[in-house]
Amino acid sequence: MSPSRREVLLQLAALAALPLPKLTFTATDPLDGTIADYQAGRRRGEWTAAEVAARALERCRQDGARWRAIDALSPTVASDARAADERLRTGRMRGPLDGVPVFAKAIYDMDGLPTTGSSADWARLFPELVRRDALEVSRLRAAGAIVLGKTAADDFAYRGNGTSSHTGQVLNPYDRTGTRTPGGSSAGSAVAVATGMAFAALGTDDGGSNRIPAQFTGVVGMKPTFGLVPRTGVIPTWPYLDTHGPLARSAADAALLLAAIAGPDASDPLALAAAFDGAPFAALRDDALAGVRLGIVEAHVPRGQMAAEAVAFWDRAVGDVRAAGAIADSFQPAVTLATYREAFANAAKARGDVAVDPKSPAPTANALLRYFAGRSADPRAAVRLGYPAFQKFYDVLPGDFAQCEPLLDQPMTDDPAGRSFARSRAEIVRQLAETMRAAGVAAMIYPTMPFNAPRAVDPWPNIRTTLGYGNWLGLPEVSVPAGLGADGMPALNISFVGLPGSDARLLAMAHAYERQSRRFVAPPRS
Repeated sequence: MSPSRREVLLQLAALAALPLPKLTFTATDPLDGTIADYQAGRRRGEWTAAEVAARALERCRQDGARWRAIDALSPTVASDARAADERLRTGRMRGPLDGVPVFAKAIYDMDGLPTTGSSADWARLFPELVRRDALEVSRLRAAGAIVLGKTAADDFAYRGNGTSSHTGQVLNPYDRTGTRTPGGSSAGSAVAVATGMAFAALGTDDGGSNRIPAQFTGVVGMKPTFGLVPRTGVIPTWPYLDTHGPLARSAADAALLLAAIAGPDASDPLALAAAFDGAPFAALRDDALAGVRLGIVEAHVPRGQMAAEAVAFWDRAVGDVRAAGAIADSFQPAVTLATYREAFANAAKARGDVAVDPKSPAPTANALLRYFAGRSADPRAAVRLGYPAFQKFYDVLPGDFAQCEPLLDQPMTDDPAGRSFARSRAEIVRQLAETMRAAGVAAMIYPTMPFNAPRAVDPWPNIRTTLGYGNWLGLPEVSVPAGLGADGMPALNISFVGLPGSDARLLAMAHAYERQSRRFVAPPRS
């Protein structure tokens, strides 16, 4: 349906009110710039990792407390930073992340800190210091990164609002009223990078937990290909949906973090087993969109339900993509947000398979036991102790531990509903790939979400989003800011979405869009 004259006038008025592009990353404080600029300054002797890490901790204790973004700070930051400076001095740097301050989310294990899961109950039940690193944290340390600590999230990464019973409601640093949500569940990670407490942070995403706060705080958030990042040492969620990835202020910084944490590991039975090549993530080209055909999925752009300003931002983002050299045309994929669940069910029915269920209780139960097996001498007793608090959120699990106990030892890969889901996923992705190849489309684009941050206490607008679509299909997606609205809040993010395995190319496209649009604007400090 064509827009009415009034709708057109509203969109034109909104476009006229949009702020002009601003040059990004021109700050004198290295924490407000890019990883590449920070490392260049270290090599020139303008600052040290020890100095910048100390500054990062200062911001965490001031801004982090102000925004309620921090779960815990690591006691080894100063020594880790000094070691990084020594490696630089002696020519033994471990790569582009060496000496770079980063964060992990509260559900990650970290040696020397308790794992609260952002839950007041678990903080009370499990106060002991964990004596291992989650695999991703271990990989970051191996790359030389300085892991500052852990960021606040929704309890057990379950909701999308940034509401922790342990540390309180995470606040949105762009909102002077203190009422609007930063999104979640990776709320603290997004706020930490938006405000320059760290260059990048780890988050997780089962149904938008990286992409929601990326949009609501105006940063880059990524949901990688399902299985690209093993999840060992992290409090589990839904094993057949859960992906872990970066939040950062730029696509290039997100790419460096992803390259460090990705790659096979047998400890996660659902992780991809293929060898991983991190080289394409290290040098993203400014012209990566030149001549590339992108598919605008109109079914994922609900213009009739979007505010005039949101529509204007979306249209401007598409214009920026085209200005960067891309060919962006309307595209109808094999499945859309309106049809993917039915397509999964029909595929299972055609196979004579059991009904699909990505939230089947048995895989989560088994994942919970596997998690505690890595940090407890008696993992079954630990599950029993923490079960009531966890089950309140993951309530597809049986109501009490005795009913759940038979599920603990069932390997997640043997769950009939989960295996049926994985078979349908493979089939639906094949169909999507065929339609993309037939149209010559390298990636799809659409708004990450069709609205900006509501108040934390309010329900979200009744507009269906694409968030679950990406998780069910296991597609990589990079969410990139499209600018601040008239109210000073991040207005919209554009998502670049591709087939599994296209993570590096999507990040390159996002980088090229950034270079053309320059839409990131840091929140005010006052």
